[in-house]
Amino acid sequence: MKKILALTLAVLMMFSLVACGGESTEDEFKIGFIMLHDENSTYDLNFINAAKEVKQKLGLSDDQVVIVTGIPEEGDDCYNKACELAEAGCDIVFADSFGHEDNMILAAKEYPDVEFCHATGTKAHTENLPNFHNAFASIYEGRYLAGIAAGMKLNQMITDGKITADKAKIGYVGAKPYAEVKSGMTSFYLGARSVCPSATIDVKYTDSWYDYDLEKEYADQMIKDGCVLISQHADSMGAPDACEAAGVPNVSYNGSTAAACPNTFLISSRINWAPYYEFIIDCVKNDKTIPADWTGTLQTGSVELSALGTACAPGTAEAIEAAKQKIINGELEVFATSTWTKGGQVMTTYMADVDSDAAFTGDTEVIKDGAFLESEYRSAPYFDIDIDGVTTK
Repeated sequence: MKKILALTLAVLMMFSLVACGGESTEDEFKIGFIMLHDENSTYDLNFINAAKEVKQKLGLSDDQVVIVTGIPEEGDDCYNKACELAEAGCDIVFADSFGHEDNMILAAKEYPDVEFCHATGTKAHTENLPNFHNAFASIYEGRYLAGIAAGMKLNQMITDGKITADKAKIGYVGAKPYAEVKSGMTSFYLGARSVCPSATIDVKYTDSWYDYDLEKEYADQMIKDGCVLISQHADSMGAPDACEAAGVPNVSYNGSTAAACPNTFLISSRINWAPYYEFIIDCVKNDKTIPADWTGTLQTGSVELSALGTACAPGTAEAIEAAKQKIINGELEVFATSTWTKGGQVMTTYMADVDSDAAFTGDTEVIKDGAFLESEYRSAPYFDIDIDGVTTK
């Protein structure tokens, strides 16, 4: 009798386990997001909005999408949070800031069955961890197109007699003098100069990704120094607010500031992270390989421009669309070496720090067929050249 009862219980347990495994796979899927700041940062808000968009599109529940904000780059907070999310059952852990990378790698080594995906990082292609991945987008293309809007505005100001051609000076508030910032700033500048050849650009670095007071102070200072248009690669509303107060045209980043700055906003470029989120979720759910490096493009919907602001010059939309189609068709290389110089010379060779070491030692030739090939050898930017026409203050 005992043997029969034991056998019956064993069979019931087996069917119970099969039933649980078969009906809850979808519900058990979970993704965790680690954000440097919160919704007050335009940078982090861009990631947060993409996560919410994908959550709604895929019908994921609140329990399946965990967003953690305010995790600094310094210290081991990111490592602890990544491990906590893995322990909580997350199939994917995503982090959004460059300085999170080393802690994400440590967590990936500790939890080999969890996929760790990191934005703006540089080490996945050399770490060779099967569960650690980098992602970025060819945002330099979006920055270039936004630069065209800036150049068109400068031309309008010249035509209207508000400035002379030699006063077409742009101010740029940068966070840190990293390749990511220099790549975006330079592509923006090249876009502006493609329609306004006399344009120059002054750059000031805050040494912080988010510092409202300093970003506003630097924008105010550059306006006083004669900059007639301001853009940025920094995460607060400091520069846009300074522009609106001074009546100076502004190109923002990571989202439209038209509502807050209706009189001065021109355009904004951003990375739309939703296509990557959908991609990695599909890979995990369907047991597909996630590439070590993934680069989103204009074609994948990963590089986007906002609607134009009312302060834009006539013809801006048409100029941007024409350049966009040339980029997509391969007719226009953003970093074509014929359009910029260094020390008065056209560059024909450059060894970039693609494999990422502490000394930033160049290891990969990145100029080929007359163009600096950004995003060709890894997803994160490696254009770190201060070209002629750029003044760092």
